Amino acid sequence: MSGRASCLTENPLGLSWHDSAWIPMLNPNNIMDYFSERSNPFYDRTCNNEIVKMQRLNPEQLKTFCSMEYILLHVQEPILYVIRKQNRHGPSNIQALNDYYIIAGIVYQAPDLLSVINSRLISAVHHLQSAFEEANSYSRYHPSKGYSWDLKERKVPERSTKKETQREETSSLFQRQRVDMLLGELTRKFPVPIAAPPQNKAPTGAPMNTFAWRKTLRNNNKRALQKLMRATSQDKI
Repeated sequence: MSGRASCLTENPLGLSWHDSAWIPMLNPNNIMDYFSERSNPFYDRTCNNEIVKMQRLNPEQLKTFCSMEYILLHVQEPILYVIRKQNRHGPSNIQALNDYYIIAGIVYQAPDLLSVINSRLISAVHHLQSAFEEANSYSRYHPSKGYSWDLKERKVPERSTKKETQREETSSLFQRQRVDMLLGELTRKFPVPIAAPPQNKAPTGAPMNTFAWRKTLRNNNKRALQKLMRATSQDKI
């Protein structure tokens, strides 16, 4: 208990608590019993709620006590419940201390205004410090010229090389082998039709020997060329 209390005093905003056995059956009637579990680090057992619970009194009698108590402030079924820790000095004199919100059965402490402002200021200062450090990295000093800005030396090439390496590794070895296998199966199932080369008919009476057929074809072409040359020479005369 002391260790849990020490953790709560150090950083209560970073803590959370839940009991898995209660979560499926949470409702506005038992949410205060769920919050008052012994393992809950946000519940103070010296509160008036514990006195009412031990003496089995009516919860409405809390208004007659003057000390610390917990009340159910807001309900948004079935997921959100808000419980307030307050100090009662009289029937109408109440001082709010902390608010706790329960979302899906998990209990958190709501941050106060000081913690919110402090967090925002720290975040703003961090970003400003980073901006000043980056701007300072571009400043240059020369004895004859003084201070100047050199915006050329940026880390763009490193980013481009990273992008290039990422582009080169667009597919893994498994993906490439898988694609090659699929393409091979498709090629075997649906072969690409190959057009047969045109075949010249052999002259009539020529033997079926390929060598002889080619020789006869060359002689015929030679004779036709000679006749064409003779006709051209006669035309010129």
